[in-house]
Amino acid sequence: MSELCIGIDFGTTNTVVALAGAQGPAHLVRFPAPEREVFAFRSALSFYAPPDLPNERQIEAGPWAIEAYVEDPLETRFIQSFKSFAASESFTETQIVGRRYQFEDLLSTFLLKLREHGGGDLADLPRRVIVGRPVIFAGAAPNEALALGRYETAFRRLGFEEILYAYEPVGAAFFFARELKEDATVLVGDFGGGTSDFSIIRFVRRGGEIASIPLGRAGVGVAGDAFDYRIIDNLVSPALGKGSSYTSFGKVLPVPNRYYSTFARWDQLALMRASRDMREIRKLVREAVEPEKIERLVEVLDENYGYRLYRAVSELKEALSSRDAAAFRFAAGGIDIGAQVERVEFKAWIAPELRLIEDAVDRALADAGLGADGVDKVFLTGGSSLVPAVRGIFHRRFDAERIESGAELESIASGLALMGRERDLGKWARGA
Repeated sequence: MSELCIGIDFGTTNTVVALAGAQGPAHLVRFPAPEREVFAFRSALSFYAPPDLPNERQIEAGPWAIEAYVEDPLETRFIQSFKSFAASESFTETQIVGRRYQFEDLLSTFLLKLREHGGGDLADLPRRVIVGRPVIFAGAAPNEALALGRYETAFRRLGFEEILYAYEPVGAAFFFARELKEDATVLVGDFGGGTSDFSIIRFVRRGGEIASIPLGRAGVGVAGDAFDYRIIDNLVSPALGKGSSYTSFGKVLPVPNRYYSTFARWDQLALMRASRDMREIRKLVREAVEPEKIERLVEVLDENYGYRLYRAVSELKEALSSRDAAAFRFAAGGIDIGAQVERVEFKAWIAPELRLIEDAVDRALADAGLGADGVDKVFLTGGSSLVPAVRGIFHRRFDAERIESGAELESIASGLALMGRERDLGKWARGA
């Protein structure tokens, strides 16, 4: 196949784009972001008013969207992790500066800005694109047909004539299968920001080409974002007043936990400043048994420290992936929260999510009709695959020599692009 092949891994947290020609490896599209060049383009949008045009709204995406939001959070509408609403029937539209945006509008707006920042690599797009999709879309009752219909509309707005979809772990499996020296049954685990997906595929070499037989799959709507929230809920929120008390009419009452649920999404923290909850929180400073903790909470919200807090959390999670203990430090303004965190503590915090992930692995094996001994290779990809407690799920089931990982952020997009070379592409990807 002579035409350029493009694979797009649209993720909850990051989006990665890869291109492949007729020969050689795929290459990732890189973006000259404000701090440094990146290939993992943050899946985020900002609608903001530039200083010289206060009555107009401009749109940015990726790291530029975060930069605009951090600079002026109250005047910026920031949207991230919107992939989690793709299959939601209850999400019909959102109002942004007087204009209605359906999901497909948000996605196409994001993709157009991504293309703009991609420069020459994305100037001339091929007619066909292979898009990654989760095994199970996020949400309580996900509507797969609705999600794919929304994807279809958005990607056609970029000019693609043929849009094919492949399961995200299948894209990673194709990337991994190129290195196989013999026929093998492979379990691929893909750990993103919002979902953890698993596919079991039998790879067979025939006439110099790789043929695949899908055997089983499963997924669950928890992954790295949930891990981040557990760190904040156990480590940070108590220092901001969670679990403390206040006095009212002679009674000692608990500080409402709902004030801290917003920390599940750092971009939502700035919205609390104009909320009824914020008025109550300010009043609590006078009534709290430990007022200094509520004062810290007020400062975090007033000064929009959410992004800095989540960066500190990400640094801790990364450190605990390679060390048995690591220091957590969140310092901003008058706030300084520090602690030494043991890896075993972190594992205990994320135990509910680990159980859900473990159940999904077992469902994938059951769907394939296999026991652990029927799997020849395990390939783990995605940022959260580096968390030792996640890896432990697989080490308890499979011998260490069968487990491999690597290219944690790029394998899906690269596999999707390389897939486009296949003469019988229908074995790997199909339309909506």
